[in-house]
Amino acid sequence: MVLNILKRPERGEIPAPYGFRASLLDFELPLLSPLQKDLNALEDVLEKKGGQSLAIEGEIKQLKEKISQNLAVLYTNLTPWQKVQVARHAERPRFLDFANRVFHDFTPLSGDRSYGEDCAMVGGFAFFNHQPCMLIGQERGKDTASRIKHNFGMPKPEAYRKAARLMKLAEQFSLPVVSIVDTPGAFPGLEAEEHGQAEAIARNIDVGLSLSVPFVCVIIGEGGSGGAMAIASADRLLMLEHAVYSVISPEGCASILWRDAKKAEVAATAQKITAEDMLAFKVIDKIVKEPVGGAHRDPDETFVNTRQAIDQALGQLIKIDKNKLIEQRREKYLAIGKVIR
Repeated sequence: MVLNILKRPERGEIPAPYGFRASLLDFELPLLSPLQKDLNALEDVLEKKGGQSLAIEGEIKQLKEKISQNLAVLYTNLTPWQKVQVARHAERPRFLDFANRVFHDFTPLSGDRSYGEDCAMVGGFAFFNHQPCMLIGQERGKDTASRIKHNFGMPKPEAYRKAARLMKLAEQFSLPVVSIVDTPGAFPGLEAEEHGQAEAIARNIDVGLSLSVPFVCVIIGEGGSGGAMAIASADRLLMLEHAVYSVISPEGCASILWRDAKKAEVAATAQKITAEDMLAFKVIDKIVKEPVGGAHRDPDETFVNTRQAIDQALGQLIKIDKNKLIEQRREKYLAIGKVIR
């Protein structure tokens, strides 16, 4: 067994920038940009004064309240395309953030035992509420170096074979499986096709459907195509409020239907890819609430909400007999897409 121990951040440590200094998305600029510039300027002045100015502190408090109010209004009725942008936000918490904050003592395992290691998929043993489990998910990276290392969260066949190996290992030790989905899709290169991409994804789905242990999946950002589905055939499928889940990206859909990727906004609406759509279609089981303005503005609240949702799901599943678990999982996925006339 090959162990690859990653450096874990201290409890409470979250890389900046977050909160009121988070990078603004295009649709946020008109409403928030002037206020955020003023806020940043005042905070810089306060820092130069050594944090000793009641007047400036009062102005900062008022600006933060105004920004929070505007965010609440703006995020009340986001369009599907705006949700895609939020799900793709560069500062949104990634798999390793959840692995180190929602879980503890995460010990990654490497390799598919057939070809090699693919860092786009990370998985291994972890503890959830002091109970052991198998944790698997796509990691997209946060800077240029880490994004290249993790192939921008786009797994190749060896990544899926590693995930299948870890799911079977969890079953061998009677451990629940938790997967975290955040990928634009499987790697689309010729190399991946030559190594059996389609077969690897299909086999992963089959392994997930056949597991005799509880299986919970959380979609935290983009749930793109078969790249997401490969580790999402779970008993309980949870989805963050501003995450998206689709068979193809809006840009890809627009390119196929209209031969124009610029119609991605139209495609996003037509595809029904939001968490609300997925819940209505009974594809997912629960929407996990995000902080106002998205998960990147308050990761701590996001982690707490996600931990509670996973805890509730696992608490229900561990009481079910393994044969009944497989039967219920089968019925769940056979029921998706049924039309009652």
